[in-house]
Order: sequence, then structure tokens, then C-alpha cells
Amino acid sequence: MVTMKTITGFRPTNSRGAEGGFPWQDWMSCGSITSSNLPRSPEGSMSPVYFLLLLVPVISAQTFHWGPCPTPKVQSDFILEPYLGEWYEIEKLPAYFAIGECIRANYSMREDGTVRVLTSQVLKVRNGGRWVVEGTAKVMEPKEPAKLGVQFTSFLPYSPYWVVSTDYTTYSVVYSCTDIFKRFHFNYAWIFSRSPTLPCVIVAYAKKLLNEEGINTSKMTYTDHNCELCN
Repeated sequence: MVTMKTITGFRPTNSRGAEGGFPWQDWMSCGSITSSNLPRSPEGSMSPVYFLLLLVPVISAQTFHWGPCPTPKVQSDFILEPYLGEWYEIEKLPAYFAIGECIRANYSMREDGTVRVLTSQVLKVRNGGRWVVEGTAKVMEPKEPAKLGVQFTSFLPYSPYWVVSTDYTTYSVVYSCTDIFKRFHFNYAWIFSRSPTLPCVIVAYAKKLLNEEGINTSKMTYTDHNCELCN
């Protein structure tokens, strides 16, 4: 049995909630498009190749994969209330809507039972100004409360916000995916922290969880919080 250590209040978990172990020493190194106008394949369905060409500007900023979205395991005993508050983005898979630095998110309950989401980032194109966007989150499947949805405009459906693992006080691992006709998909994944930094051992553990679920983390990028406007 591996003896577990506590680092800044962190205890790795397995089975998305049950305390468990892994070889600790291994991680110390640490325009509008309509379907009727698109070309069709011989079977009569939309050709994913042609549709893919139309999405080149988006794909260039995303992690693209063929086939439907994967369905990773989520934290089985997730509780929303202690998850609320501020989270700092530490690393993420590329996302066209998050290209700045000093990215963080704040979650708070509304009277109607939904969650108010405030995300902010510092953008160089805005002369270093902080850009804030408000959205709404809610639990999409009551039997699996870790599967939330997030919406930033009423014109679009809720996007998945799946909490793969969290200890509420130190780290959170979140996964999302956009499925295009089950022919291909775009992966999104985030590693969050309650503070602007996170020990590399926890980052490595978070990536291990994602990789075990078939989510490639090799393209994850670091989010800089070491700037004057981050405060």
C-alpha cells in the first residue's frame, strides 16, 4: 500500500471521490451555416469533410478529433455548494474563447437555483484590459450532479461542464466537448486552482486523470497569472 502525503490540503482520489493512492514518487517531476446548403455524402448525410473546411478558423484553435465525444467518468459524490467561489485557470486545452492571460472564474448561486458564472481574462488586444463575461450554469443530470451545463448566450444550448475531479479547496479538473453530427468533436479541458499557482504534482495528477479517460493533454497550455493586472 502506498502511503499518501498531504500537500497544501490535497489528497489524490480515485474513482472520482474515494480516497486512494497512486505511486506518489512518479509524479514529483512534474456567417450562418445551414445543413440544407452543405454538400452531402453518397449516403445522403452531410459530408464531414466539407463541413470541416467551413470550420477551419475554429479548428485552428481547438483540439480536433474524429468520432463522437468521449464520456469520461465524473466525480460521483460531487456537491455544488462547496464548489462555488473563485477558481484560477492553471492549464487548459486550446479554446478560441480563452486566449488571454490571468483567466479566472467565479461561481455563485442565484435565487432561482441556477449558478451565476463570471469569467474574466486579460487581453492584449484590449491594451491589457480585463474582459468579463457573465453566464449561467446548472446541473443537467440530477443523478450525476457533477455534469453541469454552462450557457453564455440564450441563442446557444448549454455546453457540458463536467467536473472530473475536485477536492473543493485546492484543485478542479473539468472537461467539455462539442460534438458535430457525431462525426468529429472538439475537446476542452481545464485544470483549475483556488490560488494563482498549483503544485506541479497536482497538475501531473490532473493530467493523469484526463489521459486515463482518453483525453490527450499534450496540447494543454499554461495560463500566466504573473502580471500586474491579475490582481
